[in-house]
Amino acid sequence: MLPSIQLVPTGFGLAAVLSWGTSDFLGGFASRRANAYFLTAISHAGGLVLALALGLSSGASFPPMASVYWAMLGGACGGAALALFYGALAGGHMGLTAAVAAVVGAAIPAAVGILVDGLPGTLALAGFGLAALGIWLIARPDEGGLTAKAFATAVACGVGFACFYIFMQRSGNASALWSAAFSRFAALVVVSVIVVAGRHLQGMELSRVGIGVAAGMLDVTGTICFVRATQTGRLDAAVMLTSLYPAITVILARIFLREHFTRWKLVGMLAALAAVPLIATR
Repeated sequence: MLPSIQLVPTGFGLAAVLSWGTSDFLGGFASRRANAYFLTAISHAGGLVLALALGLSSGASFPPMASVYWAMLGGACGGAALALFYGALAGGHMGLTAAVAAVVGAAIPAAVGILVDGLPGTLALAGFGLAALGIWLIARPDEGGLTAKAFATAVACGVGFACFYIFMQRSGNASALWSAAFSRFAALVVVSVIVVAGRHLQGMELSRVGIGVAAGMLDVTGTICFVRATQTGRLDAAVMLTSLYPAITVILARIFLREHFTRWKLVGMLAALAAVPLIATR
């Protein structure tokens, strides 16, 4: 049985996995007949509205300015990385770009967490290894490799996602609702600049707008859960656990879109499942 103190961060981490995985599925589905950049901006706007509404209605204390700056920096990095990520996907290297970005995005903050908090237990380290393997197998495609330029872009995306994790954790014990709100505000500003500068404004079906808003609300919910996971547990454990969210995206695509996944993706999901209880141990 897991130590009770670990059930709280693990619960928040799994909630982030479910939220982010579902958000990515909805966003990917909606972007099939819409401009991905414009849809991302709409998604961030929806997430910002939800986070602000939750922050105001909860009566949570306004965070100190240091926490605000860290949250906005995290949001800016995450927003820029996401824009770069969508640009890479448009280049036709979707699977490998996602896999490289996911592994880099998890590995860097995990290493930072180990440097700050020290090595976790042997079982937790084994869980980190299984999680990294699961992330790679779930996200990787079955086709060929990346060019040097595409690989560098994927690594840059991963670094941006890693900075999001690290900076959001640096926002400290401030309200997770307000941290998520300021993070989303910064992400919306960055992506909006990209949309305007790149002339990505175009018409979109109302149904796609609604899906994009729903994806943004789920995304910010995942951010809130991730912040709470870091506040109640270790950064490295929270990052490795929440980085398993592609499994949810793949499962939903299989259920609703009848997309096929290989035995390697099944192996990746089994590795991810095995990693959860290991990461949750001390």
